[in-house]
Amino acid sequence: MLRLAFPLVSHLPRRKPSAIRPRPPPARRYASAAAVTASSFSPPHSPLLPPLPPASAYVHLPFCRKRCHYCDFPIIALGSSSAPSRGEAAEDPRIVDYVNLLLREVSATRPVSDDGVPLETVFFGGGTPSLVPPRLVATVLDALRARFGLSARPEVSIEMDPGTFDAARLKELVGVGVNRVSLGVQAFQEDLLRACGRAHGVKEVHEAVAIVTACEGLQNWSMDLISSLPNQTEEMWEESLRCTVDARPTHVSVYDLQIEQGTKFGQMYTPGVFPLPSDTESANFYRIASKRLSEAGYNHYEISSYCKPGYECKHNLTYWQNRPFYAFGLGSASYINGVRYSRPRRTKEYAEWVQKLEDGTWRHESRSSDLKDMALDVVMLSLRTAWVLDLQSFSKSFGKSLALSLCNTFKPFVESGHVIAMDMDRQALPHTDFELDLQNEDGFGSRIAFIRLSDPDGFLLSNELISLAFGIISP
Repeated sequence: MLRLAFPLVSHLPRRKPSAIRPRPPPARRYASAAAVTASSFSPPHSPLLPPLPPASAYVHLPFCRKRCHYCDFPIIALGSSSAPSRGEAAEDPRIVDYVNLLLREVSATRPVSDDGVPLETVFFGGGTPSLVPPRLVATVLDALRARFGLSARPEVSIEMDPGTFDAARLKELVGVGVNRVSLGVQAFQEDLLRACGRAHGVKEVHEAVAIVTACEGLQNWSMDLISSLPNQTEEMWEESLRCTVDARPTHVSVYDLQIEQGTKFGQMYTPGVFPLPSDTESANFYRIASKRLSEAGYNHYEISSYCKPGYECKHNLTYWQNRPFYAFGLGSASYINGVRYSRPRRTKEYAEWVQKLEDGTWRHESRSSDLKDMALDVVMLSLRTAWVLDLQSFSKSFGKSLALSLCNTFKPFVESGHVIAMDMDRQALPHTDFELDLQNEDGFGSRIAFIRLSDPDGFLLSNELISLAFGIISP
């Protein structure tokens, strides 16, 4: 699966070290040598500090016209005839019933903080949330406002697919408070869209882009693309990137296809075997995207995310900065007080779960992080963004010996240029200075202050480098 999925997993996945090979990191896995400014980023929240109150909420709206061939998310397929419509009379009872269940969950959820910390971000993910009538989206926002409060100018994002909305529906959504759109284009080639089982075609893509760009009051929008699709060529990928740049979104998400068990693609294909691209070809797609989007003025601020200056997705930064968040709806998972817990993925079980929540009889089976998990979270979340791993802070939280062991593990990758070591001024250090600092254990940290992955080649090894970190932190 492709879209950002932290709210749809019960905890961050762990895996043992694997062989090193360049492969673009998929959205659900842990995926320039120049120093970066810190103006747009905060480092991951230290798990050893007092927990912060949640200021973000993910809301899962699971409705789709059909299931795409790569999708393993919890969804409810409405049928391909589902189309934008106005008026309560046309509302699908399945959507109405689900939203009512969702409202019950929101109402039964106690705010974590008594200080009245309002929500700064709300993200409607799916599924295809644009199939949900704006009136019902408004009721969810009203419920969140009543229960938790909304800040004066919250970021309210919604995922939308071409062919599922018209100008009137988008205007209504903006009118009820949506101010950021994530448009699931995925490709600009008819054959590729058809091969993926997408419900839209290229004509609907161009129509959707025109609607979004013409919408008054909507300046912040993102476009999703997928690389490494079956039979996708470099020429096709270049064309999709050109069309994306021409559309001028403020944000672009580029995901590498991941073959999931239980999906149609999982039955049809083996990763790296034709008609899927090889690992080398997939890595080249990733490099091309990084080059073309950077040339067009987009900052590569996270492994799969690019934005114009100032247009990072604030909601997604909640995940990368290891900050807590509420989550509501089928299959979603919250992260509150250092604990991640998920809701059932099936509608019947989810309804029973909401009833228990209302009755006060639900006791969640949580996965509370131990110190090793906390250390790995900090490493993983730091290295997948343009932010850096702060070695001094890491040493204070988890011990200098662990920080030294990590740096020794990464030493060959500093020499190869995949990992960038930086001093206190965030200037890149030559690998010789890095090695000198490692040789002086008592004075470790006198030269090295931060490390990060290079763009794009370091990012390409992110899965493997974090797996190596796993082997050091939790052998």
